[in-house]
Amino acid sequence: MGTNGEIEPIGSEIYFDSCATTKPCAEALSAGLEAMRYSWGNASSTHTRGTEAAFKIREARHAVADALSAQPEDIFFTSGGTEANNIAVFGAACKNKKQGGRIVTTAIEHSSVLDSVNELEKRGVEVVRLVPDNKGHISPDDIRSAINPNTILVSMMMVNNEVGSILPVAEAVKAARKNAPRALIHCDCVQAFGKIPISVRQLGADMVTVSAHKIHGIKGAGALWKKSWVHIPPLFYGGHQENSFRPGTEATPAIASFGAAAERMCSRKSIGERLSHITELHEYMIKGLLQIDGIVINSPSDGLPYIVNFSTCCIKAETMLNFLSERGIYVSGGSACAKGEPSHVLKALNLPREISDSAIRVSFCGDNNKREIDAFLNVLKEGMNTLAHFC
Repeated sequence: MGTNGEIEPIGSEIYFDSCATTKPCAEALSAGLEAMRYSWGNASSTHTRGTEAAFKIREARHAVADALSAQPEDIFFTSGGTEANNIAVFGAACKNKKQGGRIVTTAIEHSSVLDSVNELEKRGVEVVRLVPDNKGHISPDDIRSAINPNTILVSMMMVNNEVGSILPVAEAVKAARKNAPRALIHCDCVQAFGKIPISVRQLGADMVTVSAHKIHGIKGAGALWKKSWVHIPPLFYGGHQENSFRPGTEATPAIASFGAAAERMCSRKSIGERLSHITELHEYMIKGLLQIDGIVINSPSDGLPYIVNFSTCCIKAETMLNFLSERGIYVSGGSACAKGEPSHVLKALNLPREISDSAIRVSFCGDNNKREIDAFLNVLKEGMNTLAHFC
């Protein structure tokens, strides 16, 4: 990387996989290292080492709360977004099991939500999975039709992690309050956090999940925000940490890093400046892709500009990913959690097989630039020409 922060297009790595994880920022690394070196005590201990760790966690709780326009006491730290989603889904189902038996979600949620509702379905809970159109949009009419008085939980992500579609969470909240006023509403904001402003008050959901390593924090920390009056049982037992809601000794370094990353990445000014830059990159990428014969754009035009999902309609995604990786360009074929499995999101979009099998996801961060896009497009064209005999 040059002194001006730009990555040279030749001979350097180009990282376009920020939906999978982000490079920790300097502030997050510093906060994590400082906690490991000086605040390594158990936050539940009453001696000086313990109170130092507890102070770091309290600072981080305030930082994450500020990023969500929430109250600190309503933030509960977890090991990541997956655990937070599990707590929300299973907790809501357990709390409201006597009220009815329907969960309304979408077919394009993260696997941590879909696998959770799949398990609950095996236990007798009715699950409605709303199907999107071929660009990842969920119909507000379908939402209103699906939520009935038997609904105990509505779980809908804010931004889809594979194609970038922005889901109509506000419509889901409105429909739930009208048709199932006792239902809980959960929103997975992992891919939206730090990219667009989030106010839990304006969002209207009862529970929101976020993650550190998607906003340039280190891995191992996430959070569940829930309204103070929402009382759901914990998944685990054995301690009084996080007000007994998520027991277990807190990972102070990861949590401190989370707080530092939230301060660095989640102010409205910072989000706005990055969004403007990313929107410019998105438009530049789309323009370049459409100049290549055979490319089909899978992401919606009104989606989050951080994500561009496209297909070569010819070359298997795994083959192209390897070609790009060998040249130091890192993208993905879908959610990193799938580990090579067919994308349930693209399947739900009902795309033709040749499109879904060749789909590639580019996801930006604020450090990316147009020179990287130029380099990527050149290598992509090289790959399409070189690998054409695999078609």
